[in-house]
Amino acid sequence: MPAPKILVIDDEPSIHNVITAYLKAEGYEYQSVMDGPSGLAAARSFKPDVIILDVMLPGMDGIELLARLRRESNVYVILLTARSEETDKIVGLTVGADDYLTKPFSPRELVARIKAALRRVQSPTTPTEEPVILRFPHLQIDTASRRVWMGERQVELTAIEFDLLLTLAQHHGMVLSREQLLEKVWGYDFYGDTRVVDVHISHLRQKLGDDHLIETVRGVGYRFEDR
Repeated sequence: MPAPKILVIDDEPSIHNVITAYLKAEGYEYQSVMDGPSGLAAARSFKPDVIILDVMLPGMDGIELLARLRRESNVYVILLTARSEETDKIVGLTVGADDYLTKPFSPRELVARIKAALRRVQSPTTPTEEPVILRFPHLQIDTASRRVWMGERQVELTAIEFDLLLTLAQHHGMVLSREQLLEKVWGYDFYGDTRVVDVHISHLRQKLGDDHLIETVRGVGYRFEDR
């Protein structure tokens, strides 16, 4: 199989040097650019499997770049944000980031998240003994083609949104905590901010057009109920 392709978009040379050294050691193919317009062009031409995207970029900031990218691609994006910029995290997730890391971060943690993302790209569904098509009163999920229907309407979901919905549906009626969802959907033990789950749940509800399919269990997590 060809080596996974990783695109790094950040304007700090020290960040580039550290990240690319780790990517090289892992055997990944990578490109590294230092401004927004070049990042968008590289995303289109290089066609990476994962993008590491800084929020603060010259020429075009990371949020705008991400918004433009999401009009044409569902590539997995890990956002890099400053520790104090809470708004950037929420806005980035709302615009379409799949995950985020706060600077300063451990390069080993970044590589672990890249590996988790690549497992989803290379094997997007986990083999189960459940039927290929999950049917509920209002919702239908085709696990093989990764398609979702609400009645006769097909719902377009990102890779993360589909995996999140599928995980909840496979545990129909059960409450899953945010930590459990992070482990099952994002693919790693995550002890940081669990708002990444809340934002993607909000996206799912909007796209499904039904706030009642995914119930919030206050203080615990979420439950899928389709009666």
